Amino acid sequence: MTTYRMEYPRPQYVREVWVNLNGEWSFEFDDENRGSKEHWELGGQKFTREIQVPFAYQSQLSGIADPDFHDIVWYSRSLEIPKDFTNKRIMLHFGAVDYEATVWVNGHQVAYHEGGHTPFHADITDVLQDKDNVVVVKVIDFSHDVTLPRGKQYWLSDSASIFYTRTTGIWQTVWMEAVSEVHLSKVKFTPHIDSNEIEMDFFVDRIAAWSQLELQVDISFNGEAIVSDTFQLKQQQSKRRIGLHDFNDHGLGRWWSPENPNLYDVAFTLMLGGKVVDQTTSYFGMRKVSVDNGLLCINNRPYQMKLVLDQGYFPDGNLTPPSDDAIKRDIELTKEMGFNGARKHQKIEDPRYLYWCDRMGLLVWGEAANAYQYSNEYVRKFTKEWQEAMDRDYNHPSLVVWVPLNESWGVPNIKIDALQQQHAMSMYYLTKSLDSTRPVISNDGWEMVETDLYNIHDYEWREEVLRARYATVDSTITARPANRDLSVGGHTYRNQPILVTEFGGISYKKSEWEGWGYSGASNDEDFIQRLEAVIKPMQDSKVVQGYCYTQLTDVEQEINGLLTYDRQPKVPLEMIRAINESK
Repeated sequence: MTTYRMEYPRPQYVREVWVNLNGEWSFEFDDENRGSKEHWELGGQKFTREIQVPFAYQSQLSGIADPDFHDIVWYSRSLEIPKDFTNKRIMLHFGAVDYEATVWVNGHQVAYHEGGHTPFHADITDVLQDKDNVVVVKVIDFSHDVTLPRGKQYWLSDSASIFYTRTTGIWQTVWMEAVSEVHLSKVKFTPHIDSNEIEMDFFVDRIAAWSQLELQVDISFNGEAIVSDTFQLKQQQSKRRIGLHDFNDHGLGRWWSPENPNLYDVAFTLMLGGKVVDQTTSYFGMRKVSVDNGLLCINNRPYQMKLVLDQGYFPDGNLTPPSDDAIKRDIELTKEMGFNGARKHQKIEDPRYLYWCDRMGLLVWGEAANAYQYSNEYVRKFTKEWQEAMDRDYNHPSLVVWVPLNESWGVPNIKIDALQQQHAMSMYYLTKSLDSTRPVISNDGWEMVETDLYNIHDYEWREEVLRARYATVDSTITARPANRDLSVGGHTYRNQPILVTEFGGISYKKSEWEGWGYSGASNDEDFIQRLEAVIKPMQDSKVVQGYCYTQLTDVEQEINGLLTYDRQPKVPLEMIRAINESK
């Protein structure tokens, strides 16, 4: 069996000494919930199946391809500790496990994590043996629970309408790394282009002899040294702003944008008592997102975002991209069609996707995987996972907007329910409290409360209706696409930038799945005419500052993509690009 996804899983923060644990694991369904009673966590139970990690058992690439409900599953594999891990702390990382994961090493519990889209890790050093180490993972999913943050995963047996195949268990890379007793666990980058400074927050793991701990920061651009700075770290969290004295505004200099995805490289050297104890590398982009006098700006200039809705599903891997090349190809196709960004829809995407967007120049809207119904337990789970997602993705310059809620998912009674309105408000302010550098949408599409962008979902397909609707601010904000109020809870439009962030959805060319979309085209010419009929009114409007076309690819029964599910263009890409670039 071929082993997939062997590339480095955390490309925004790299440490050289690591091991990829993807590949063949032992696997078992536990439909009768026998595993805990029989102590499978001890590693002595022989499982009857094999699975290809990091693919969920529902996917073809897992080697199992079983779409049925199995809400409790177990994994196990041996661990070989490389010689270059000697005298180091050993961290076991999981990129994402859906939904509730418990991890044992040699029978000792080392981790427990809730949340299907965010990473977690454990220090397993103290439970390791000289040989015959075994890791066991128990995963509990809640396939029928509509209060669980699940995104597009359907809680009924078969995919239908806008909902797709479920994901249970490990679906992103599992890996180990070796670190020093005292090490730099994380760095947060906040660019300040107006003063040409990069602000860095440093996080040191474990108590150190602070009088002896120094950090050297080396910043370069295209191999040219820009800054070398050495300073003492006095506590576990420290902050420093470093000026970049290599820059002028002529031609936008070295700022990051989709057109010029300029990145600075950084090397960190941590020294204790003059001895090097940790070395890591990273990168950052000097990029600013702002709303100025009602205009959405990138790097202090008005910028029209031309986005495509991207569900991030694959026919053979489901939520898991089959390869790094597949990730890059989605970005290439998006750009080839004339889009400058993607709204990742109901999925917290693989870090490799954000890495390539940083490198290749594609704007990304970071969106949560929402629940469908509201409860107090939903609030607890969702809030925790969203904070983890923000922490993971904060450093990516390509990520320019946060979308915690979409179309009242998880808050279906927000129009009349004060609790649900307060929840949407709390998610807006929580997000702002953790990141003041990016716009936040309280509830993308309709029924908004406090929000930085005024985003509308509108699947009207008649050009004349769209032109009339988006002719003036008044005609725009009083329209009710999908018969929904745009604002609720006493909130009103307050000169925020207006964007139409879902529209189109034109179905064309059925696959083996039953065809479904918001409107239908009969042939290539009809498809292009329908595309122009919905995109041109957005471009010509003096009100609309950006748009997001639904959608990049077909997904299962949805055939409203610009590409088929296996990424084949339905019409020549240059024809779509010509429409996007007509203004």
